Amino acid sequence: MEQIVSLCKRRGFVFPGSEIYGGMANSWDYGPYGTELKNNIAKSWWKTFVQERDDVVGLDSAIITNPKVWVASGHVANFNDPLVDCKGCKTRHRGDKLLEEKIGVDETAAIPFEEVGKKLNELQIVCPNCGKTDWTDARKFNLLFETQVGVLADPKNIAYLRGETAQGIFINFKNVVNTMRKKLPFGIAQVGKAFRNEITPGNFIFRTREFEQMEIEYFIKPPQKDEDWREPYDKWMNEIKAFFNDKLGLAEENMRWRRHDSNELSFYSKDTYDVEYNFPNLGWGELQGFAYRTDYDLNQHIKHSGADLNFVDDEGSKFVPHCIEPSFGLTRTLLAVLAEAYNEEEVGENDTRIVMKFKPALAPIKVAVFPLLKNKPALVEKAQEIYKNLKPLFMCEFDDNGNVGKRYRRQDEIGTPFCVTVDFDTIEKDNSVTVRDRDSMEQVRVSIDELEGYLAQKLQ
Repeated sequence: MEQIVSLCKRRGFVFPGSEIYGGMANSWDYGPYGTELKNNIAKSWWKTFVQERDDVVGLDSAIITNPKVWVASGHVANFNDPLVDCKGCKTRHRGDKLLEEKIGVDETAAIPFEEVGKKLNELQIVCPNCGKTDWTDARKFNLLFETQVGVLADPKNIAYLRGETAQGIFINFKNVVNTMRKKLPFGIAQVGKAFRNEITPGNFIFRTREFEQMEIEYFIKPPQKDEDWREPYDKWMNEIKAFFNDKLGLAEENMRWRRHDSNELSFYSKDTYDVEYNFPNLGWGELQGFAYRTDYDLNQHIKHSGADLNFVDDEGSKFVPHCIEPSFGLTRTLLAVLAEAYNEEEVGENDTRIVMKFKPALAPIKVAVFPLLKNKPALVEKAQEIYKNLKPLFMCEFDDNGNVGKRYRRQDEIGTPFCVTVDFDTIEKDNSVTVRDRDSMEQVRVSIDELEGYLAQKLQ
């Protein structure tokens, strides 16, 4: 993971937040290539689960909502982590995360909240800060970020930054039904930022206080038997697996679906999985939650708002739909894509290259265009002409700095699938260019007249 973090800073994927002021704990800014990569992942998700489907529509809801939304959802009362204090150095930590590092996620999930501090002492788990083992009992720590709405600081003006994007979907359920004329089953999708006041954020961009989610709430008729919800649930599971494997390129052996047991399962859920990725050095970490949430969320908002969120079908039956929720973490998925793509390859005696083998659709830059030499105006002019013609079609980069070998290495490190080089034969002989493949490093000559079609086919 250290090599990936170093590459991200060096090549403009991720920068430390507020760096010129000494930084801010676990705050990160996405650089030019990181922004492109993150946007490409979100575009792929949107294309797969919204654009190519007839039963899912999009939404972009507000970050700050009426605070009653979070009372109804249970976040104000129950959105808590087990906070423990080290009696030796007085630092605070998430007890569950300390336990997970020692005994794993599954065993930790079975430990009751009130037993967390006792278990830390029993297992002799040391404080990461001072190395002592002397823990307090766990206390509840609410993860919602409070803010003030209005010009005066007053308890009546307290609001919250959203802790998840899902609630914006639930409170707009009726608006979508009324305007989009959708029949069940159908889903509402949203990509956006969420905020959680984590006690111990860390592990690069894996756990941060500000992050992005890609969530879908898929509404179904109240099931009369288990098969009625299990069928769409299993279908979604298979489609999600295909997305991670086929669209994002995450290897099956690095993925697992960890099912919640009765101790971890939320009281309103009939079935829940954490979709996890095996990160280098970090181990298994959650990329996505996948749950059948029944009718809990809509009923909570009916109860607290008084609004009629029932659905009326073509037969005139009135009911509260149930919900299947695939909730993806965009920034965590980006980290998984970085980890999966990172390769160090020996390409000669005592020579190693770093190459990011992104899926072409995800690569921040699709094509780089070079003149063989920067001090030959005819080469530079032709390369710039090709670059300008390709740029409306693909995300491209023009590079004439250093020799061609160094330019290849730079493009390998940002994952550019193809490099196009204009040389003297281009000008004097065949009106063709050299196209170099990132993964195989093979080079072929392609006519400039056929270049657009060649690249379009390869980049599909």
